[in-house]
Amino acid sequence: MEKLFYTIGEVAGILGESPSLVRFWSNSFPKYIKPQRNAKGNRLFTAEDIDTFKQIHLLVKQQGLTLDGVTKKLAADRRTVDTRVKALDSLKEIRRQLVEVRKAL
Repeated sequence: MEKLFYTIGEVAGILGESPSLVRFWSNSFPKYIKPQRNAKGNRLFTAEDIDTFKQIHLLVKQQGLTLDGVTKKLAADRRTVDTRVKALDSLKEIRRQLVEVRKAL
């Protein structure tokens, strides 16, 4: 069962980045990422927010776009970026499974 909300540390772990970068991206893209807050004031992100973070990560870290470039790309054609992120996630999962099979041999 998938969780409803993820902490900033969990999101950072999923992306392989620091919590400060996740916080920065959260503040930089308020149109796309709207974290909720718990009673202590900590940010809580949904699975949809994590998908958006993955899209931003792809565009910034792998394609080298600036924050303005990411904003334009997400506004223009978000579906293409989402498709690419899902394909990369699938390939990473296949690779993980193949590594497990290799270790079992």
